[in-house]
Amino acid sequence: MIKNKTKNTVICENTKILSSVFSKAKGLMFSRKIKDTGFIFIFNKPTRVDLHMFFVFFPIDVLFLDKHKKVVEIKENLKPFAIYFSKNKAKYVVELPEGIIAETKTEVGEIIHF
Repeated sequence: MIKNKTKNTVICENTKILSSVFSKAKGLMFSRKIKDTGFIFIFNKPTRVDLHMFFVFFPIDVLFLDKHKKVVEIKENLKPFAIYFSKNKAKYVVELPEGIIAETKTEVGEIIHF
C-alpha cells in the first residue's frame, strides 16, 4: 500500500517494488494498463532520473521522492512514447495510474509511506 502520510490518505492499494537493474529497465514496457498498483523504483542513491515511455501504451502519473520519501517533484499524465528528465534528484520513483495524483491531491513536500 502507498499512503500519503502527510494527509493520511491511501494513494494506491497495491505495490510492486522494482529494485533490480532488469526490473527497472523493463518497468511498464509491454504491460497492461495499471489500475490500482503503484510501481516503486528504488535507486542506490539520489539521482536525476530519466524516464522513457517506449512501449508503454497508456499514460501514467509519477512521484519523485527523496531519501526521506518526501515528494520533490510530480509529473502527471506522462504520455506513451514520451521521455521525461527529472529536475530534482530522487531516491524513489513511484509510477501510478493516470489521474491518481489529482484524485488524491498529492503535492510536493508531502511524505509518502510504503
